[in-house]
Amino acid sequence: MPTPDYHDPSLPVEERVEDLLARMTLAEKAGQLFHTPLTMNEDGSLDEGGGSLPYGYGTTELVTDGHLTHVDLVSRYGVRETAEWVNRLQALAADTRLGIPVTLSTDPRHSYTDQRGASFATGPSFATGPFSAWPEPAGLAAIGDAELVERFGDTVRREYLAVGFRVAVHPAVRAGHDLATGPGGADLTGTFGSSAELTGELLRAYVRGLQGPRLGPRSVAAMFTHFPGGDRSLAPAEAAVDAGCSRLMPYPARPFGTGDGEPTGVDGVGVVIDRDALTRPLHERLGFDGIVCTAPGLLTGPAIPGEPHGERGAEHLSLAERAARALDAGADQFGGAAYPDVVVELVRSGRVSEERVDASVRRLLREKFRLGLFERRYVDPDRAEETVGAAEFIALGATAQRRSLTILTNHSLLPLTDRPNLYVDGVGAQTASLYGNVVADPTHADVAVLRLRTPHAERPDHTEPYLPPGSPRTSASPAPPISPAPGEKQLREILALLDAVPTLVCVTLERPAILPEIASRAAALVADYGASDTALLDVAFGRARAEGRLPFELRRPTAVVEESGPDVPNATGTPLFPYGHGLGI
Repeated sequence: MPTPDYHDPSLPVEERVEDLLARMTLAEKAGQLFHTPLTMNEDGSLDEGGGSLPYGYGTTELVTDGHLTHVDLVSRYGVRETAEWVNRLQALAADTRLGIPVTLSTDPRHSYTDQRGASFATGPSFATGPFSAWPEPAGLAAIGDAELVERFGDTVRREYLAVGFRVAVHPAVRAGHDLATGPGGADLTGTFGSSAELTGELLRAYVRGLQGPRLGPRSVAAMFTHFPGGDRSLAPAEAAVDAGCSRLMPYPARPFGTGDGEPTGVDGVGVVIDRDALTRPLHERLGFDGIVCTAPGLLTGPAIPGEPHGERGAEHLSLAERAARALDAGADQFGGAAYPDVVVELVRSGRVSEERVDASVRRLLREKFRLGLFERRYVDPDRAEETVGAAEFIALGATAQRRSLTILTNHSLLPLTDRPNLYVDGVGAQTASLYGNVVADPTHADVAVLRLRTPHAERPDHTEPYLPPGSPRTSASPAPPISPAPGEKQLREILALLDAVPTLVCVTLERPAILPEIASRAAALVADYGASDTALLDVAFGRARAEGRLPFELRRPTAVVEESGPDVPNATGTPLFPYGHGLGI
């Protein structure tokens, strides 16, 4: 039997796409429209447990019966085991009727953070496991060096390729309005900060690092999150399209109107099921012709209670009608879902045309061919172990950690000299002992070093950063009620230490925080965005230079988001620390 044309790499991509599409059944097409999370067994074997996977299916059933070929690997595993799992998954796909390779995606895995489930981390807090450890994107924005960001993107690309990841579900850039949300800045988590201009510059550099000058066999496809839709600022999305992002995820809520800032939308529903909010600005205004993948939660509701997702305003619609409305609006793929039978029934019932499904499948197949997956679907586990966490990458990340540190205040404490008696809290005593004499009692210390995370409170399956009482929030970033008592108790303990001994306080800014009491009483206050104890102490003792400047303003407790207005970040008038603040030592 002659080899099908779509397997011939000498043919133009469009010819290969059309040849494969013509051979596909409706069920095989429907399977392409879902981008579902997968887990694996720790030994690298396929997870067939059912209960541990979404929707109760095993991996083999999803691939062979559901015809899914786009999956997102979640949770943390060893490098060799992951590479071996990828090869088993690709072999499973190769044995299907058409042998369409799997496109494997991942959320960020390089930030030096202890955010659970977001990396391959297997060790203590703030560890990225085998991947090179870099500051969060906000830390890269604090440095503001586009060349460094491109090198970071290239590092991510090389480490991802080694284990088989071909789509990065990042960079993350929140919608224009959200750049101004200040201390309610859950919307700034994982982003390049609050400056649209700098965000655009760094986003272009990052995509160049991931994809190269054009999408090809050595690229990792970038999925820009989130396209704002409606009448919100399109500047970051325009930068993403200009940079050539292969994919885009719409904002997982209704678009904001120009009036009172409440979500309205043209049709009162989420961006991804509103054609006027999605297709018209995205395709007609920006000329985007890549893949539109919805955020998880569109079809069945959010995974995290209280989170804004695309079903907002469409709670009354059935799963099938939500899927149909999203396809009508221009979505190509459903994130976090696996319901191909629903798409098949929509076509058979006449609600959605097969030609409409074909249009999305073309885009999805085109990306696979451009990535060279039909020719190179497998990875080398030995090479994966050599590449992931290579010394070159580790060194680059370590340098970036130090550069990103931002000195907010320094009352003649830094740089530290000699070997002082050190009381440490939140810093490893063994690491600190390389710089000074570690003491157990702060009253015996010359200097205290205190590391704090952005305070937070727990909720099921999620960590919600804690905000002090009275902190402003926007309707775009809801959160459940949080008792102020734990935060106040912690604050009293912190202030007692600051009064007892000169203290260097380092706060990890996962998002903007409110820190007036700490800022006024700390001997020195430093912000980090993911950095090791060694990086902090190297800067504190003058062995490395902190170059960071705040990538967002830190507001006072009385500041309100409305002072800025929509799409006007960094403009509250009297912030505690303005955007761009940072001291040298």
